[in-house]
Amino acid sequence: MIKTLVAIGLGSFVGGVLRYLVGKVANEGWQHSFPLGTFVVNVLGCLAIGVFYALFERGNLLSAHLRLFLTVGLCGGFTTFSTFANESLLLLRGGEFALAAFYVVLSLVAGLAALYAGYVVVKML
Repeated sequence: MIKTLVAIGLGSFVGGVLRYLVGKVANEGWQHSFPLGTFVVNVLGCLAIGVFYALFERGNLLSAHLRLFLTVGLCGGFTTFSTFANESLLLLRGGEFALAAFYVVLSLVAGLAALYAGYVVVKML
């Protein structure tokens, strides 16, 4: 269990640092209100987790700890959007089209609502 937690923790550290650096580079000279850095990070995270899962399906190419480092740690630390996109794809690949649509819409609506609720509660205090 300790090795698993260390693998995830190290991956999260690397992913978080990469998220900061990639976002910073993407936003350099960007003069719009569109959150380009976050957009770039989310798309790159989705690309990365897609590559990792395709590699995993080719066989036992990577150890369980390396898989956790790359997916839960690195991609999770880089962006949780990649995990959300992967879970949505898994539902679609499993033929669960209505459930996938429900998950995507509910996640976006609930996420925005929770963010707003947290903001309002703190502003009221």
